Amino acid sequence: FVNWIVKPFSMALLGYIFFRLIFSPWISPDEAEQYIAGSIILAAAPCTAMVFVWSYLTDGDPGYTLVQVSVNDLLMLVLFAPIVKFLVAGASSLIVPFSVLFTSVVVFIVIPLGAGVLTRLWLLKTKGGDWFNNTFLPTLHPVAISALLATLVLIFAFQADNITGRLFHVLLIAIPITIQVYFNSSLAYGLMKWLKLPYNIAAPGALIGASNFFELAVAVAITLFGPESGAALVCVVGVLVEVPVMLSVCSVCNRTRHWFPIKFAVR
Repeated sequence: FVNWIVKPFSMALLGYIFFRLIFSPWISPDEAEQYIAGSIILAAAPCTAMVFVWSYLTDGDPGYTLVQVSVNDLLMLVLFAPIVKFLVAGASSLIVPFSVLFTSVVVFIVIPLGAGVLTRLWLLKTKGGDWFNNTFLPTLHPVAISALLATLVLIFAFQADNITGRLFHVLLIAIPITIQVYFNSSLAYGLMKWLKLPYNIAAPGALIGASNFFELAVAVAITLFGPESGAALVCVVGVLVEVPVMLSVCSVCNRTRHWFPIKFAVR
């Protein structure tokens, strides 16, 4: 609910308020449109990797986290492109070709997802379940972390000039993104408490509801508007903001686990 109904639309609203109105003395109308578009792209892609780290840090239920990520992956196949197209067109005059969005979904979601499914089926058939679970997955885990870190290094390496050349704008962009993360995580966490769900479900639910699939967002923004665009800059700032802000959300969750039944508050 928060990922798809609240987050993209609240980010579009925050982007409009801050970039069009509050920050208008320092941001030109053209830059504002780029920043709004980047904010929407960032918020429309729920995270599928780092949430496992956040869930672990809050003693979240790994099974629930996996199911939520899997559902978001499937929903992204059909919702990401139309949401981005609709919101960007409504909040700016920028042209976003649906064909480019569709191609981005295929390249960055469908192909990796399909390759993963086929690889899993092939390994289970040829090597068996024991080898897959006890040998392959433990070996793959550090590789996955290294690949994520390498992705971050490449993003910052290619966007270094874009960041250093607009440091003041980076600070301005970080403000609505930070507000968006805290708003959506608080909303999801509050809904979980209202529904009387256990802590090990509420904590990862709040984190999943607020985090972003920044790798996809950066790739789509660069594909649509170019590597030096304001939209790409917003997505990169989202990467800079997400880690410290999400760690603070993890801290809040850990400090408030007593809001939930004691039997669910420990691993």
